[in-house]
Amino acid sequence: MPLLGNAAMLLGFDVAAEAVDDHDDWHTHEHLPERLAIPGFLRGTRWVAIEGAPRYAVLYEVEALETLASPAYLERLNHPTPWTTRTMPHYRGMTRGLCTVAASAGAGQGPFGLLVRFEPAAGVEARLDAFLRREIVATLPMRPGLGSAHLLKAELAAPMTNEQRIRGADAAVAWALLVTGYRQDAVAALASAELAPARLQANGAGRSTAALYRADYILIAGEPGA
Repeated sequence: MPLLGNAAMLLGFDVAAEAVDDHDDWHTHEHLPERLAIPGFLRGTRWVAIEGAPRYAVLYEVEALETLASPAYLERLNHPTPWTTRTMPHYRGMTRGLCTVAASAGAGQGPFGLLVRFEPAAGVEARLDAFLRREIVATLPMRPGLGSAHLLKAELAAPMTNEQRIRGADAAVAWALLVTGYRQDAVAALASAELAPARLQANGAGRSTAALYRADYILIAGEPGA
């Protein structure tokens, strides 16, 4: 399993144009190290959109779902730093999913990623899950240009915290697929082929949205500064 834990937090959001540079400085030099210092947080990756929206996707890999409801994590959410307090009002359209890693295959993480978000159609969750595990996660990582695939399913509701109060309430994430690779064209092609909306819907998904990302910054727990 290339993801480092059994659970993950998936964020998607935009930032006001005038605040992008300051946001990226804050996220790199304060926010990621702060989060990776919380027990159970293993790796944080900031992705920036090449095609599609939102501009940012952030994936935190954690030991277990319980990490995302731990007192240490909630303490940070309820006591934002001055820089965090200054940055949060510039967030736009935040979505946050506290997810289990339902399936994960491949080795490592490529610099390009296609992120597809969707909800299962009512009553066919098991059929969709089986299709995604068999036809997507198990097979795509071995194709030229690709390297890993992950199925995430939201399992916890994100509680209201002081950080949310500053930026506005977060919307939820249901299911998501992240496929990464080392060739941008191979990753991008999935959006109109294996992961096209029509194919997902034919196998039990509701409306889906996809965006192509490049990895912008990665921090692993235990690295200097983390």
